[in-house]
Amino acid sequence: MKDNVCLDKDTEPPDEETEPPGKDPCLSSIPPIISASSSVTLTSLLFPDSKKNHRTGPRHEHSGARFTISPRSEAFRKKFFPEVSISDWNDWHWQLGNRIRTREMLSRILRLSKSELGALLNRRTPLPVSVTPYYAGLLDADNPLQALRRTVIPVESECMHARGEDDDPLNEEKDSPVPGLVHRYPDRVLFLVTDFCSTYCRYCTRSRMVGKRSEDCLSRGNWEPALRYIEKNAQIRDVLLSGGDPLTLSNHRLEWLLSRLRRISHVELIRIGTKVPVVLPQRITPALTRMLKRYHPLWMSIHFTHPDELTPETRHACGRLADAGIPLGSQTVLLAGVNDDVEIMKRLVHGLLQLRVKPYYLYQCDPISGSFHFRTPVQTGLDIIRGLRGHTTGYAVPTYVIDAPGGGGKIPLLPEYVAGREGDSLILTNYEGKAFRYPDCGGSGAGN
Repeated sequence: MKDNVCLDKDTEPPDEETEPPGKDPCLSSIPPIISASSSVTLTSLLFPDSKKNHRTGPRHEHSGARFTISPRSEAFRKKFFPEVSISDWNDWHWQLGNRIRTREMLSRILRLSKSELGALLNRRTPLPVSVTPYYAGLLDADNPLQALRRTVIPVESECMHARGEDDDPLNEEKDSPVPGLVHRYPDRVLFLVTDFCSTYCRYCTRSRMVGKRSEDCLSRGNWEPALRYIEKNAQIRDVLLSGGDPLTLSNHRLEWLLSRLRRISHVELIRIGTKVPVVLPQRITPALTRMLKRYHPLWMSIHFTHPDELTPETRHACGRLADAGIPLGSQTVLLAGVNDDVEIMKRLVHGLLQLRVKPYYLYQCDPISGSFHFRTPVQTGLDIIRGLRGHTTGYAVPTYVIDAPGGGGKIPLLPEYVAGREGDSLILTNYEGKAFRYPDCGGSGAGN
């Protein structure tokens, strides 16, 4: 099983990773970066074949040094990649080229459990394994139950198929008029522009399709049918770019796509769905944000899972995006043993607001094949919303939704706050469980 990285090196603008001299304004709100080393040689100790993936050249050598590196990442780099300079570590091309994808590579940095080893030896797991070195540095080497580790390292439960699970539970293929496009809601479409992610989440809704192509990565020719469909349907005003992860595309390819969409007069809004700022924050370069600013109104939905992802690197990446005027929202999947706790979720949403990211959706985990060990009772999600509403700012409370199996779309769920009626009064309960009356006469008694 092979997946390909759309680096598109030969067609990128020559100045893609350069940035003007001077201080990056985002750095003022995060811990200082550690001084860059002068070494550019990849380690031959941990991953002896990693040299072949390395890209050298002044275009990347200096831009990475201006991105932050947390003490935890620096310790991990020194332990497992001692010959890799900070400049290279902070180069998103290097991170992509050195993803950790095999049992042998994982066993060098993690003490694998029996279940993890079994899954890695089982070729029937629905997703390939891929973890960026940066994100691998956040994993607990000794605890297979650590939240972040459970989300990216497979276990044997992935190979089990429970009742009600399906490879395409949302029936996206039924609503796909052309390859790569899902048109479920009247005024908006989901445009799957790549099947590649830098890091694969084990509960991915599209595990049936991502990371499995053996041919070259998606090209402009693959996008043309979808673009023609959007052009011909004037009711489409909102396009969500997803995949895979659109931010794994090169600046050149992503800008080509954005410019094509912006030439369609009835497309008012473009959104990007991504986990890159969380698993590959080095990708958020000044060159990328300068390019994205040209295509406003542009919004971004970022997939956050747990407060341990709120690192100095992620803060830096989100700061660059927010400073570029891009509204940021978070989409979080509710996962058993990962974030199914009010206090964990409160830490996450409070941290997100500090990063200028609005908690947007809390998703009930989709019933994809092999997801039973991740799925919680719906009541758990309702209890979390009840534990947030009234106990923290409304900005921090996401909308809890189930993406209905069979293609029914997103259905919001709320705790029961309407206790009943007495005459013209609605009886409501607040976050403390106290009852209050609201005169629900609808203006019928005005002037009497």
